[in-house]
Amino acid sequence: MTEVLFYHLERARLEDVLPQLVQKTLERGWKAVVQTVDPDRLKALSDRFWQWRDDEFLAHGSGADGNPELQPVWLTTSDENPNGSKVRFLVDGARFDNPAGLDRLIILFDGHDEDALAAAREKWKSISSQGLTATYWQQDDRGRWLKKAESGSGPMQQKTAPD
Repeated sequence: MTEVLFYHLERARLEDVLPQLVQKTLERGWKAVVQTVDPDRLKALSDRFWQWRDDEFLAHGSGADGNPELQPVWLTTSDENPNGSKVRFLVDGARFDNPAGLDRLIILFDGHDEDALAAAREKWKSISSQGLTATYWQQDDRGRWLKKAESGSGPMQQKTAPD
């Protein structure tokens, strides 16, 4: 069954959080798809992945690169999954309505954008009504991710995010 994780971005930018989460995904031996809605944003994310750290980059590709089956991370503006990923990241309000077949669906949303907050609330309701497990994560003052809620329950006791 698909695990759905909501990451509420308030203290850090997407450009800083997404590479960390993708890196953790790759460390587990999983492939990933990152879906956005804007081709310009896709290019910016690609550039960020190449320059993520001084001594490291995140190997990835997009339609402009070809050979999707060889790419550990695929960047796209559609619901395609050409690298056979079991993990999908949704950013910038990207929509993916059928998470069946995924191990994880990770939704990152801007906590300073009222439209993004409203869309995340609606997606939470939709995920919960499908009987999927969803968790909601927020950063504390030190930048650690804390689990704040789980679908089907009220607020949870704070827990740090798993590595």
